[in-house]
Amino acid sequence: MKRAMIIAAIDPTVGGVLVFGDRGTGKSTAVRALAALLPKMKAIADCKYGCDPDAGAPACDSCADAKRAGARRIKAVMVPVPVVDLPLGATEDRVVGALDLERALTRGEKAFEPGLLARANRGFLYVDEVNLLEDHLVDLLIDVAASGENVVEREGLSIRHPAKFVLIGSGNPEEGELRPQLLDRFGLSVEVSTPGELALRVEVVRRRDAFERATAAFIESWQPQEEKLRRRIVAGRKKLASVNVTDRAVQRAAELCMKLGTDGLRGEMTMVRAARALAAYEGQAAVEESHLITVAPMALRHRLRRDPLDEAGSTVRVTRAIDEVFRAAAA
Repeated sequence: MKRAMIIAAIDPTVGGVLVFGDRGTGKSTAVRALAALLPKMKAIADCKYGCDPDAGAPACDSCADAKRAGARRIKAVMVPVPVVDLPLGATEDRVVGALDLERALTRGEKAFEPGLLARANRGFLYVDEVNLLEDHLVDLLIDVAASGENVVEREGLSIRHPAKFVLIGSGNPEEGELRPQLLDRFGLSVEVSTPGELALRVEVVRRRDAFERATAAFIESWQPQEEKLRRRIVAGRKKLASVNVTDRAVQRAAELCMKLGTDGLRGEMTMVRAARALAAYEGQAAVEESHLITVAPMALRHRLRRDPLDEAGSTVRVTRAIDEVFRAAAA
């Protein structure tokens, strides 16, 4: 799970992370901890949507006008990367935004009150219990994730604003499956299980107890490790564009997807992007077979067709196919 989120932080085009697993295994804790770990980003000052000040970046109407007027009109500031929670009970107005009723009633003005999608722009949108999300919100997320833009047409308002975010969802598979349309939008999928090692369970309990008894001291003690990880993520982002993906690596990804019978080409593209991000994180100049093998289960396990004749789980099927494809290539 940690590796998948780091990959998504280095290359947001990977397409988000889906985390399924047992209750009480720290899924939500890990996602919310991501906010403090990410390096700050450059944004236009006082923009409700956190628009990117770079000339060619998507922007809201106000920021687009300022960009056309020239750089002197734009003031850039460093802000934290947003990690926004989308609660299950959220209304559509809360998610997409709506008419600002206070200004409408007190001043008689029609003004837009941005929603959660605006707050999540250029950051992460986290949906806990994503498999229980209402269908109309699922449809909405699919549309916005595909276009990178939120369009609101209601109460005489017509608003468009950028809404590019990395979607992270978590849930318990016992509570229901995810709709295939939304499942396909997640680039990576991982399983989290209850630790089976005694020493690991004891260490988790000890750390949680230490955090609750002396929160500030606990956070301070882990600052050096967090700073080291933050520097690696920044370095990975800078190196990403220069990492070479050979034809051989692309061929191996395609062979593996064909072996598994995945639909479409998203599997290959996600594998290549994730492997390139992992190579950049590790400081490597090119994607190696080891990178493809590492990311393949998380990139492909949720893209497999159901096989009634194969009772093995999806991760086992991917691992088995990896052994066959890469062993054949080495022979």
